[in-house]
Amino acid sequence: MTKAMDDGFGVFRRTATDEEVDAEQVLRNLECAKWKSWPNEGAFDALEKQYDSVHLTVKGSIPTWAAGTLFRTGPGQSAVENTSRGTHFVSHWFDGFAHTHRFDIIASRDGSSGISVVYSSRGQAEEYVAMVQKYGWRTGVSFGQKSDPCVGIFGKFMSMFLPQKLNNNVAVIRNMPGLESNNARQIGHRSEPDNMYITTDNSSLQKVDPRTLEPLGSAKQQQLHPKLKGPLSCAHAQRDPVTGDIFNFNVDLGIAATYRVFRVNAESGTTDILATISEQELPAAYIHSFFLTENYVILCVPSSHFGWNGLKILWERNLLDAIQPFDNTARCKWLVVDRRHGRGVVARFSTPASFFFHSVNAFEEKLKGDNGKEVTNIYLDQVEYVNTDIMYMLYYDILMNRNEEAVEDMEKHEKHRTTQPKLVRYKFALLALSQSCKGEYSLTAERVFAIPGPHAGEMPIINPSRAGKSHKYVYGVCSRGVGFWMDAIVKTNIETRDALIWSGPIGHTPGEPVFVPRPGSTDEDDGVILTIVLDGSAQTSYLLCLDAKSLEELGRAETNFPIPLGLHGIHTPICEEATRY
Repeated sequence: MTKAMDDGFGVFRRTATDEEVDAEQVLRNLECAKWKSWPNEGAFDALEKQYDSVHLTVKGSIPTWAAGTLFRTGPGQSAVENTSRGTHFVSHWFDGFAHTHRFDIIASRDGSSGISVVYSSRGQAEEYVAMVQKYGWRTGVSFGQKSDPCVGIFGKFMSMFLPQKLNNNVAVIRNMPGLESNNARQIGHRSEPDNMYITTDNSSLQKVDPRTLEPLGSAKQQQLHPKLKGPLSCAHAQRDPVTGDIFNFNVDLGIAATYRVFRVNAESGTTDILATISEQELPAAYIHSFFLTENYVILCVPSSHFGWNGLKILWERNLLDAIQPFDNTARCKWLVVDRRHGRGVVARFSTPASFFFHSVNAFEEKLKGDNGKEVTNIYLDQVEYVNTDIMYMLYYDILMNRNEEAVEDMEKHEKHRTTQPKLVRYKFALLALSQSCKGEYSLTAERVFAIPGPHAGEMPIINPSRAGKSHKYVYGVCSRGVGFWMDAIVKTNIETRDALIWSGPIGHTPGEPVFVPRPGSTDEDDGVILTIVLDGSAQTSYLLCLDAKSLEELGRAETNFPIPLGLHGIHTPICEEATRY
């Protein structure tokens, strides 16, 4: 990694020959605590204020074809004051109280005066905060809230019988079928989603008004189908880009976990169970995403197994403490589920023990085998970690280095080495049904490549037109080790392994990139990248628009207040007809 890329800002071009030296430089930067000079408190600190129709200052030129609405959601408020037990502090970033953001990117009617941007935001966990205010501790199951020793066993037991409130803060689904009509409605010159839901890693959904961001109540997957009664699910549902059908899975807990893979039909609103899997060798696990190809749903059960087959969650009252210590011998188990012909599980295989949050994409390749018969290869791309340490690095105390906790964690456990992501591709040859559908996982997938950070990053996205198809480019947020969490945007060419890395000035921390394609273009990287950047020194933020080809800045819309990094979002274009789903 060059000193300019370490200390300067701009766009830096790196090649495959730079991967090893750049990855080592990231570790050196972390070890010498270079990140202490990178202010990021505004990215994770408490956010309580809500905003309504704030006109942002636009600089540069945001293309008019990128007009639409960018929705973002994620953790906001991280402390509740004046509760019955004093100030309640949220322990883990993923448990920050949900806050949703809306950026309206508006082109002038005649196109002569460019783009204006209007921002609004709304908290989504007001009832949850009120419960904390009343009881002084969280009453539901959290992701990683540390136990309050003052509450004790009795308080923990009683919390199981208190009302459970939602704190969904991970991903946004628009036009969700099955729960209500999903026909888009026209409002003025804009096309709004008919409905919008916020998800997390359980089976409840938070309904939100897409215009006002007002929380409108909750729904459960069991409303889609009576068998979807398990408490766990996947925050990142997958959508068929052609039909709009929604795919997900539901996990019920017991002596043996039961996984139910399902599809919600966008046209009829009905739900079909595609596969029900309950096997002693398939434990309940924390799973944040999965894969969808033209013909299959592919579920990877990583090495993030819950104790007591998931029942430990009920005792610990959080997911993180219920996860067993990482076992290098516990291989990842994969299931390939037919989504076209009702054949259920058609293949099983395994890969070495690891963990991942995010799938990138998956696609099929059909070839003629040596015997003249057609062979199907499935390619699966994900952002992979060597173990589950990354989840334990995301406590607020570590992210913000309170009481030198980040330094202590690195020195004692060297987690900076185990929490570096790699962009990994697996290839699996789908055999005949009789050969690949046995109950064991003896078949294995081939690892095609593994690209380390900072040449690859987290929160991965591709051009949405390539979903379920082969792709060339992946965008994400990466770490050069100069910020403690992510500090740059990376564009990875998986064919050449070249990388473009955008870095802002010191303390400018970007969030998840969102790809907006140029209408009508066939070039995979012809579009713009939208991301929210925090200026940690000024405690302000801006919506940044980058050229997706070069990562050069085109324009920005500035606030005079900080916006937390958040987790995930979607862009809704004004013209929805071609991109309805």
